[in-house]
Amino acid sequence: MLSFPNCKINLGLQILNKREDGYHNLATVFYPLPLKDALELVRRDDRRWTTDDSKTLSDLPSEAIAKAGVEGPAGVIERSRENDVIFSSTGLEIAGDQANNLCVKAYHLLKKDFPSLPPVLMHLHKAIPMGAGLGGGSADGAFALKLLNEKFQLNLTNEQLIAYALQLGSDCPFFIHNKPCYATGRGELLEPIQLDLSAYKFAVVNPGIHVNTGWAFANLSGRSADSNKQSDSSKRPDSEQRPNLKQIIQQPISTWKQQLTNDFEAPVCKAHPEIATIKQQLYDAGAVYASMSGSGSTVFGIFEKEPELKFDEKCLLQLI
Repeated sequence: MLSFPNCKINLGLQILNKREDGYHNLATVFYPLPLKDALELVRRDDRRWTTDDSKTLSDLPSEAIAKAGVEGPAGVIERSRENDVIFSSTGLEIAGDQANNLCVKAYHLLKKDFPSLPPVLMHLHKAIPMGAGLGGGSADGAFALKLLNEKFQLNLTNEQLIAYALQLGSDCPFFIHNKPCYATGRGELLEPIQLDLSAYKFAVVNPGIHVNTGWAFANLSGRSADSNKQSDSSKRPDSEQRPNLKQIIQQPISTWKQQLTNDFEAPVCKAHPEIATIKQQLYDAGAVYASMSGSGSTVFGIFEKEPELKFDEKCLLQLI
């Protein structure tokens, strides 16, 4: 069974305060984009891939890429054997121990409550850059939950899948919905919103810079730094003191440039000026709105027509 985890962008990102549990309250709008990975799951005892029973694990990437239309280097297959899961990957490099991949964690999370879940093979072709503010890893974990639920008929509701997804990460519940949402709390409190940007073209540019999210939080300045102080019982996350993102995104996109901001941009662009340069290049090319997504380093631009863009060869550019 094959699925195609997509990425997300943040339209505005406000850090409201630091919570007693160490997390931060935030407000943002998540918007899904069709830049996709390819994830395939089969029972380990049949080894049958979606379209051709003769396929082996090493044959999957070309098949998955052809179906998804995803891009990215074929790479070298990396395998991890973790109890009942054999996990392999190709495409963009996935840092760290493969056994800690959220796809593998999703399996073991469900296995605790469904002991009869059979051993599986998972293959992930990575086209969404990791640690880039696009939620690629979170999408993979959430889609793994949905795949396991469908293939093995676990009959979990969306609400139950969301509860499992939150155990994988704060961004994961969004990918169960996978529709535009206004997000608060850690990013897990989701309110579906009406927002259709299908008439526009997107340019997604990743400069190959990894930004540590913890570092980004620690280096917030100005009002965001004040918000970053730990809240007490009398200090609730109150978005009324900040521009209302839900109201802003209902305004014409031409007004977003001055109103729809990402609190992480200031510290990240100060440390990595090339990110600010990319954003300006997008505006120079005609973007009606451009911003960094999440804590970076990916920058996206929204255009009324497909732009002509050229960036340094180290940058990964995707037109959507």
